[in-house]
Amino acid sequence: MNDCLITGLRSIELGVTNLERSARFYTEVWGLERVAENAGRRYLRATGDGHHAVCLAQTDRARLEGITLAARDASAIDALHAKVNQFGGVRVLAAPHALPPSTGGGYGLAIEGPEGLRINISSEVANVVLLTGDHSRPESLTHVVLNSRDVAAQLRFFLDFLGFRLSDSTDRMEFIRCGLDHHTIALAHGDRLSLNHVAFEMRDIDGLMYGAGRLIENGHEVEWGLGRHGPGNNVFSYFIDPDGFVVEYTTEMDQIDEAYPTKDAKYWSEFPRRPCRWGVARKPSERLMQAMAGAMQSPAR
Repeated sequence: MNDCLITGLRSIELGVTNLERSARFYTEVWGLERVAENAGRRYLRATGDGHHAVCLAQTDRARLEGITLAARDASAIDALHAKVNQFGGVRVLAAPHALPPSTGGGYGLAIEGPEGLRINISSEVANVVLLTGDHSRPESLTHVVLNSRDVAAQLRFFLDFLGFRLSDSTDRMEFIRCGLDHHTIALAHGDRLSLNHVAFEMRDIDGLMYGAGRLIENGHEVEWGLGRHGPGNNVFSYFIDPDGFVVEYTTEMDQIDEAYPTKDAKYWSEFPRRPCRWGVARKPSERLMQAMAGAMQSPAR
């Protein structure tokens, strides 16, 4: 995937209605750790070496503020900036510039894609020291699923502008990647742009189960799972945060390359035991389905 200027997913920014409440959830319950604060925003890290996985901002209504992608290097940032004028439906929000130390520093660009989707792209961001000893805490942010009323436009943006690759299609979602993970982003058919869910990588199934146990002990029921998905083959367990955002612990996603045969919706509609290969997870809760549809969120920024 040498022509892809994007190398991965860095972080997600969420607008929350009670910053202190959300910060407590994501640190004390979900297992992240505060790493910085700037202009009223809280930056929370996982146990891996990424500077932060989540940014929380105080807003009047819960909403997706944006996502941050990692670029290959500074020249990739400049190349994407130059490409904007030749690609319809994308506009520059902030030209390439030095990023503040509170967010890890580096070099970055902010753009707006279809439906007002805000994407921050950065390179040369400082890593942090790995945290070891507690595998019940997330290692990294691994994928984001977005609801969209215009999946075709979003797909064109991610594939043709950013250089992602299509992994699989189902009747509900398009799964796309920028590295070896089966999917980094998935696009779900919806009535507007919103966050469907955000997923965090756990070291293994044992760590996922311990993490899920911590959520239950703190009064957050498993809304769907434990199970193993069809596309991606990853193990999953879903919860809902205090603002109605869906968060997932996941592990063991398929690692694929250009030899992977992309499968269509017909293939997956006939796949045995979908959406849980094990046949264990059964149906998601009605509350989860509403939250995944963005029912508790304001329109994305």
